[in-house]
Amino acid sequence: MDIENLTDYNCTSEHLQKGITPKILISLTLSILTLMTTAINSLVIAAIIVTRKLHHPANYLICSLAVTDFLVAVLVMPFSIMYIMKETWIMGQAICDIWLSVDITCCTCSILHLSAIALDRYRAITDAVEYARKRTPKHAAFMIAVVWIISIFISMPPLFWRHQALNKEDECIIKHDHIVFTIYSTFGAFYIPLALILILYYKIYKAAKTLYHKRSVSRVEREQNGQVLLDATTTLCIAEKSFSDHSTDFDKIHITVRNARVEMKQEKAYRKQKISSTRERKAATTLGLILGAFVICWLPFFVKEVIVNICESCYISDDMSNFLTWLGYLNSLINPLIYTIFNEDFKKAFQKLMRCRHYL
Repeated sequence: MDIENLTDYNCTSEHLQKGITPKILISLTLSILTLMTTAINSLVIAAIIVTRKLHHPANYLICSLAVTDFLVAVLVMPFSIMYIMKETWIMGQAICDIWLSVDITCCTCSILHLSAIALDRYRAITDAVEYARKRTPKHAAFMIAVVWIISIFISMPPLFWRHQALNKEDECIIKHDHIVFTIYSTFGAFYIPLALILILYYKIYKAAKTLYHKRSVSRVEREQNGQVLLDATTTLCIAEKSFSDHSTDFDKIHITVRNARVEMKQEKAYRKQKISSTRERKAATTLGLILGAFVICWLPFFVKEVIVNICESCYISDDMSNFLTWLGYLNSLINPLIYTIFNEDFKKAFQKLMRCRHYL
């Protein structure tokens, strides 16, 4: 009998060890992601605050996005880690309501910030002269305020609906039993912003491509016109000399220098055209990264939300649900990297901050 009990005990301890090890690894991984998200967004906020060169309305939107993602890292992620590790909610329904409201509002606000940044960039490239006059700190503050207000309005109805339903004390989730609330929350928080971002960035890419092309053609035409004038001058010089005395060495050098200038200008035009095409590729890469990261991080989560809440027979495990939720949270880590890594002013500001040289 004792041998049987000992065997059962050994089996139970092995079972516990097998279950605890993956939990520790998951906890460490999620904690590292949380710390990285906090640190990187803090760095972006600090860089914009202390660097005068970054005090621009467009960067105020990026700063607000970083603040939103910082709130996700500080107020949302730690509670999620604890909930996943404990596999039950232990802090009561009052804290649950606060956590869910902050979670939905901040994540929605982060997504809407991407729409606001896309709209700001679209207007800046398609209506540069007029929008430059309107693009003030007050205008940026107004856009940020609108984003936060819309986010609150999108997040409130699901929470209100949650209070109308029966909830277990050890659970902290929102169940969209009504299809109207599912469509309202998912379309307002993701699908409509996604459609807006796709349309705007497509138009931005087309407009940028057209602008680069026009500039390249204009440069080539100017260089060609300059070449025609120089060739004509050289021909006239040669013609004049043919009717006069034999050409001196100075005249020959003069014509040679002119021809060298033509070649130099042609080479300069080619370099400018090459730079233009490089910028076009860089712009396309940046847009691709922005859209790719956004879609990969959030689309699976919102597809799951629609499927699970509309299809009663459909089931997704808790592990998969947690994975898709954290894939969405990961966007808060990626955002500050994508929106600043291609900007030289941000790079220099980060370097100064890392070296503790806060030059204003």
